[in-house]
Amino acid sequence: MEHPVRNHLLLRIYHRLFEAYGPQGWWPADTKLEVVLGAILTQSVAWRGVERALANLEEAGRTSVEALQAIPEGDLAKLLRPSGYFNAKARKVKAFISHLWDRYDGDLDAMLSKNMVELRAELLSIYGIGEETADDIILYAAGQPSFVIDSYTRRILQRLRITPPTNSYAGYQALFHDSLPADAVLFNEYHALLDQHAKATCRKEPLCSSCCLLDLCPTGAGRAER
Repeated sequence: MEHPVRNHLLLRIYHRLFEAYGPQGWWPADTKLEVVLGAILTQSVAWRGVERALANLEEAGRTSVEALQAIPEGDLAKLLRPSGYFNAKARKVKAFISHLWDRYDGDLDAMLSKNMVELRAELLSIYGIGEETADDIILYAAGQPSFVIDSYTRRILQRLRITPPTNSYAGYQALFHDSLPADAVLFNEYHALLDQHAKATCRKEPLCSSCCLLDLCPTGAGRAER
């Protein structure tokens, strides 16, 4: 159920962030498969490491479902080394590709065309895909409105004192799903803006004096007073 006060506040935050940082143009990928690979590889690593791993796949001619199905897991791991935890990530990529190969004959569009609830449940059943990774794929590859919750989003909301009754992924996601229109374009831009704000301003040690949300943020106001 939509909460009008929270709805107003979340939209206000979105517009402030958009004015401060502009459109983010996420996800930085050329194909849907690259989005999927990036979503898996970005677990526990900075994006620059993912970019190097994806570049390795490109140089090795391993950017198609067929090529990834054929490559031995050990060889794939070597290509994914820049992304960190490369042996585990190779296993996760192979698990996704094998699922796609067995269930859809390698047709990623067929898989991503499923309705959001079914697609999310299916993604979560694949080895190595958790809620954040599944929602990355749903939002950025399938173009369906499933809001992505990551550590940056949690940090900002906690400092703004916008928190769910239960401290869980589903609880934080419900803040957005229950308060905003189910719009994939909005969710895409909002998530990207939150991440940019966390990197630029709302850091582990926040730069509150230059924050575009300072007057909305109890944490920032308290720091400013001190």
